[in-house]
Amino acid sequence: MRIDIRHRCDHFDSYRAARVQSLFNVETGANVDIAADLPVEGDDWSIGLVVGPSGSGKTSIGREIFGAGAFYEAAGWPADAPIVDAIAPHGAFDEVTAALAAVGLGSVPAWLRPYHVLSNGERFRADLARIVCERPARVVVDEFTSVVDRQIARIGALAFAKAWRRTSGQAVLLSCHRDIVDWLSPDWVYDTASGQFTGRYLRRRPDIALDIHECGWEFWPQFEPHHYLKLPKMIAATCYVGCVEGAPVAHVAFSTRPGMVEARACRLVIMPEWQGAGVGLRFLNAICARWRRGHNRFGKPMPTLFHTSHPGLAAALRRHRDWAQVSCNLYGANKAKSAASIRRTKHAGTGYGGHFRAVQGFRYVESGQ
Repeated sequence: MRIDIRHRCDHFDSYRAARVQSLFNVETGANVDIAADLPVEGDDWSIGLVVGPSGSGKTSIGREIFGAGAFYEAAGWPADAPIVDAIAPHGAFDEVTAALAAVGLGSVPAWLRPYHVLSNGERFRADLARIVCERPARVVVDEFTSVVDRQIARIGALAFAKAWRRTSGQAVLLSCHRDIVDWLSPDWVYDTASGQFTGRYLRRRPDIALDIHECGWEFWPQFEPHHYLKLPKMIAATCYVGCVEGAPVAHVAFSTRPGMVEARACRLVIMPEWQGAGVGLRFLNAICARWRRGHNRFGKPMPTLFHTSHPGLAAALRRHRDWAQVSCNLYGANKAKSAASIRRTKHAGTGYGGHFRAVQGFRYVESGQ
């Protein structure tokens, strides 16, 4: 594709404009010419990246590739509905929650907030989730990662690339930042500063070195706000924290079930800026493997049981060869029995249970061993 762009605008002859021309020996600032050769006509690519400084013609190039109508606009978000309702309102619930989790917005409380109250990082990922759910054949995303900090930008680029490649669409991303290139692994890159086109970007993504430490509950206050349940701490639990470059990014607690024949993992939380990078499952699997080999304070090999209501995490565990689903309780416990128990304790109440609670249980089986 040959791109020739020539922007023209009025030549201004005001005092200030004339003085700027005189001071800096500039004849005119009215004309902009951009020429580029981009061999992107085929449908054998999924993600393209146009990167370069502001004002170098990225938006104009994106418009030439797919047209102005392909640009994603962060508009139309309702102010009176949570994002879980606003994204693909006529689509399937599981598809929406899967998209949110896939792009790294796995914090369930954020799903229940309207778009306008989200942080910049959450809005960025909500926009990506909407794009993934809508699955446009062609889309251009301008200012990709420009409004978020660089940690969220890199992990967000990685998460979006993984989710978008599951669709059949083509996305052109326009960005000022080159630090996302290795994480995004685009099919092609065009640098507006150098005019260089690179096809089939094959460099390996940077490794994420995760250090796991056994601990108490001292790190839990940092993670608790991001957990979707508010429950007391597990009794007699051993906690683990995962760190990247010294910063805590993951937390889980382990305790034993009656008879000490099986462990139970709970309170798994991944910091929002690291969601979507695959850190959570890596972290959980590594500790489950330790317990299965007897590397715990009891010195006894034990498999691990894990329950979750998070649809994205449940789907990931079902796909993983080292996990087997063992239960799927769609409703809470018997409400009548609960009410009778409460009456025997002489406390007022109608009983718990009978409510919809899609808790799914999994056992770590380590089939690869």
